[in-house]
Amino acid sequence: MAKLVIQNQGMTGRACELQTDRTTIGRVEDNTFQIADPSVSSHHCEIQLRGSDIVIRDLNSTNGSFINGNKIEESVLKPGQVLRLGQVELKLEAEGTPAGMAAAVASVPAKKPVDATMLVPRGVSLSDLEKGGRPTGFDTNTSFSKKSNKVNKFFLIGGIIIFLIIVGLIVYSYSVMQGNSPK
Repeated sequence: MAKLVIQNQGMTGRACELQTDRTTIGRVEDNTFQIADPSVSSHHCEIQLRGSDIVIRDLNSTNGSFINGNKIEESVLKPGQVLRLGQVELKLEAEGTPAGMAAAVASVPAKKPVDATMLVPRGVSLSDLEKGGRPTGFDTNTSFSKKSNKVNKFFLIGGIIIFLIIVGLIVYSYSVMQGNSPK
């Protein structure tokens, strides 16, 4: 069976066996293989088993996907090659030789192809909650704070002044008309 094994210090030995037609890798929990590293995008890449080929497809990740140092959008990954996602390196290992890998991949039962993939964003992960506290920047968000609006004050004052001028003109014109009327 083919599997991806993380090579980075602190995560060495973590592995994902490629048993299904489609495996997603990313930082958030809804991926098949979650890698909680800041350099890995929330939905970084997907791995598709196509016959005897293992195809890596980048999902528009921020830091890119690389096979043996070469940036890829979609490419076949072979046993022994290193897949780098952000700063995390994974090595493809297969039981036996490449022929053994082909047999392992061929033994995976065929599934009905998926028409479309919908990525659903998630909220806070359980590991974030266990760390405690609020998310970074939560208390500094001022988009919902009350703001003083000087423009409204000026319009209100201007409206009152105009209203008083109009009332004054009406009173003045009424008194002028009263003074000029015949007796």
